[in-house]
Amino acid sequence: MIKADLVDILYQKIGFSRNEAAEAVDATLTVLKEALQRGEKVQIVGFGTFVVRQKRVRMGRNPKTGEEITIPPRRVLTFRPSKILRDIVNNCQP
Repeated sequence: MIKADLVDILYQKIGFSRNEAAEAVDATLTVLKEALQRGEKVQIVGFGTFVVRQKRVRMGRNPKTGEEITIPPRRVLTFRPSKILRDIVNNCQP
């Protein structure tokens, strides 16, 4: 599924025009991205939770040369699906 698919679903199910549906999808994604950029937790009930976590500095190894390198700290995005979503996915028949 891609963003255009979401726009089409809003167009069909809610009755928005295609432009209104595209604006709604864009606005929703923008709000989510801005919240995550600020480091906030985004929880969508019945879907899941997005959390930004801080990783510490760590040592790594170049697999080609074996040389040790320092991996700088970074922020990573994690997603934890809700129990409802996990149940839906696990009970899905192919």
